[in-house]
Amino acid sequence: MSNLQQRIEKIEYDIQDVCQRIGRKRSDITVVAVTKEVSAARASAMIEAGFANLGENRPEVLLDKQETIQSGAKWHFIGNVQSRKVKDIINRIDYLHSVDRISIAKEIHKRADHIIDCFIQVNVSGEESKSGVTPAELKNFIEQMAAYDKIRIVGLMTMAPFTEDVDLIRSVFRSLRQLRDGIAALELPYAPCTQLSMGMSNDFIIAIEEGATHVRIGTALVGAESGEDA
Repeated sequence: MSNLQQRIEKIEYDIQDVCQRIGRKRSDITVVAVTKEVSAARASAMIEAGFANLGENRPEVLLDKQETIQSGAKWHFIGNVQSRKVKDIINRIDYLHSVDRISIAKEIHKRADHIIDCFIQVNVSGEESKSGVTPAELKNFIEQMAAYDKIRIVGLMTMAPFTEDVDLIRSVFRSLRQLRDGIAALELPYAPCTQLSMGMSNDFIIAIEEGATHVRIGTALVGAESGEDA
C-alpha cells in the first residue's frame, strides 16, 4: 500500500469514526483536499481516489492545474485573493472561501458571469495575523452583500489558532457555528448560510465535532511532493 493510500484510509477512518461517535452522517462532510503545494499529477490522484474537491490559494497555481485537470474536479479557492486577481479566477472556481471585504464583493459582482457560492471569512480568534471580518461586524457585512446579486453566501469560514490548546480550538469552532446559526435564522434569500468551512490537518476532528461541513485537509491527506511520498 502506498503512502498516499495509507493517508487516505487514515483520514477516512478518522472522519467516519467521529461521525459515528457524534451521530453525524459521513455524507454531510465535504473534504477539500488542499493541493496548493503539490503537482497537478498528485491533485489528479486525489480525484481518482474519490476526493474531487480541490483547494488552491494562489490564482496562478490554480490556473496552471486547470490546464492539466480539465474535468472531474470541484475547485475551492481557499486563500485571500487580491481584488485585481478576482477577474482571473472567479469564473473558474466553484467556491470562494475567503470573502471578507466589500472590495472583493464588488469585483465578484462586476466579473462573475453566474452566481458564485461564497463563504464569509470570520476572524473569530481575533489574531492580527488572520484575515476576516470580526464577529461584531458580521451581521452588518452580510446585510451589505444584498447589493451584490452574483454572490450567494453558503456559509462561514474560519481558521483556529495553531495551538495544542484543544479547548481554545473548540471555542473558536463553536463560536463560528453559533454565528452561522444566527445568520441562517435571518432567512436571507441571498445568504442561506448553512455551511461551515473550518478545520485543517491538525484540528479537523474537533471541527467536525463542532459542526463543520467542509474541512480543508492538506498534508495529512495529500502529503508532500516527493518520490517516496506517492
